[in-house]
Amino acid sequence: MAGSSHGHTPAAWTGVIIAFIGFCVAGVFMVAANPLGFWAGMGVILLGGVVGLAMKAAGLGMPKEPAELAAARARAGQAQTS
Repeated sequence: MAGSSHGHTPAAWTGVIIAFIGFCVAGVFMVAANPLGFWAGMGVILLGGVVGLAMKAAGLGMPKEPAELAAARARAGQAQTS
């Protein structure tokens, strides 16, 4: 995985940071026995996913590679292991 840039995009970073904040909020309110705050944190987690997908759709995510390139990469990986 060190050779790939998996997840190193503004869309990925933003979505994960928002979701992390949501986990922290939900965790605090779960310990505080406040169901409304817990569900608000869960909503923030979902918001992180939506924001990440929206940013990816806006072109800030990783572009998809063509099928030919994926097939060539798979063949090269098989050749290295045999």
